[in-house]
Amino acid sequence: MDEKIRAAGIIPVRYASERFPGKPLALIAGKPMIQHVYERAVQASRLDSLIIATDDAKIYKAAKDFGADVRLTSACHRSGTDRAAEVAAKLDEAIIVNIQGDEPLIHGDMIDSLVSALEDSPSPMATLAAKEYDLSLFEAPSQVKVVFDEAGNALYFSRSPIPRGALDFFWKHIGIYAFRRSFLLRFTSLRPSRMEGLENLEQLRALEHGYPIKVLETTHRPHSVDYPEDIIKVESLLKKESHD
Repeated sequence: MDEKIRAAGIIPVRYASERFPGKPLALIAGKPMIQHVYERAVQASRLDSLIIATDDAKIYKAAKDFGADVRLTSACHRSGTDRAAEVAAKLDEAIIVNIQGDEPLIHGDMIDSLVSALEDSPSPMATLAAKEYDLSLFEAPSQVKVVFDEAGNALYFSRSPIPRGALDFFWKHIGIYAFRRSFLLRFTSLRPSRMEGLENLEQLRALEHGYPIKVLETTHRPHSVDYPEDIIKVESLLKKESHD
């Protein structure tokens, strides 16, 4: 039997945030948000390790207190991907899953599907999308949309409504990524691209430099925390989960 490829999950987090400073430590149902993310991500069966990467001493201490493997990183990174790459450079795992630190409702099987996708295809990176039937969200720049070909390879990501004429649903991008470790280290050294800057979407750098992104469908629609008022919504969803 072939040996499975080893994978590591990295949760890059920082304390500073223009919209919600200190949100990784914001309490959700009595726990810091980053603890919710960690405890749900650790349920993934395909991760051989799970690491929180931060530049903040308060987050470092909180993560240590709830038993996480946490690494201090440079404070100079432009993005979570750069922070994840700093940690990944010292790891042996061949696949790195970059898990957003503001997704307290993430499911372990979302992570597992991305690891399996890179095992089964030559793609250097993979991400998730879910069908969104609420067309009132179609125009919202906060809702990133994706279109992909019949083989599941991304054609484009945008904050604008794509495809423009969609009347039934659109594909909402779910911002979690799996990278081949070698590609993650290369990706962070690539020149930032024009479309990436215009859309403020880092993944477009890969497409513009000619690297494919595999897009997998998920039925999960985790609610990210961008503003303090999102905590109320997440707590409500957590209660609903506990009663289902």
